[in-house]
Amino acid sequence: MRRAGPFFAALALAACGPLGGSPAPDLATAPLAGAAIGGDFALTDKDGKTVRWSDFAGQWRIVYFGYTFCPDVCPVDAAAIGQGLSAFEKAEPDLGAKVTPIFVTVDPERDTPAVVGEFTGNFHPRMVGLTGTPDAVKATAKKFAVWFEKGEPTASENGDAGYMVGHTNQTVLFDPDGNPIALLPTDQGGAAVAAEIAKWVR
Repeated sequence: MRRAGPFFAALALAACGPLGGSPAPDLATAPLAGAAIGGDFALTDKDGKTVRWSDFAGQWRIVYFGYTFCPDVCPVDAAAIGQGLSAFEKAEPDLGAKVTPIFVTVDPERDTPAVVGEFTGNFHPRMVGLTGTPDAVKATAKKFAVWFEKGEPTASENGDAGYMVGHTNQTVLFDPDGNPIALLPTDQGGAAVAAEIAKWVR
């Protein structure tokens, strides 16, 4: 289940302009320049260590909120992020090393540090998986303009009770100062993600 507010919907197309070999655009004119997205947090990585937004200072960041039990959308988006960054790293090794992909769960009840770490490891070796207490996740999501909501319990094929989590489905690129720059078109696949990264990361 995905949900995107009008703010993000209006910017989705703006983030996918022509690329080519043009020089890097002025970040002040980026689609998300000046948007109130992002902020410090205290979450937990796969090793149980506390991770803060400030820990990524100096790095470009790709941020996605999802959950590991998501049946279709989240794995596809995570794969596009991983494939896109890998392609960019191959073309621009030095620049690629300055980009960190971050996956934040919206389902902390099931997504333990180990579960999130195993999930993100399937998509890119440097993808950082983060979880935390329900309150910490909720506060972080709010800072990043992400909506999420736990659905009603549903019975699986083996009879176990489960549930879906509806959430904002957007992938945001942040600059080394932690400012939002543009949406990455994960719905268009890894090649499109790589092209959009190359447009901004110079």
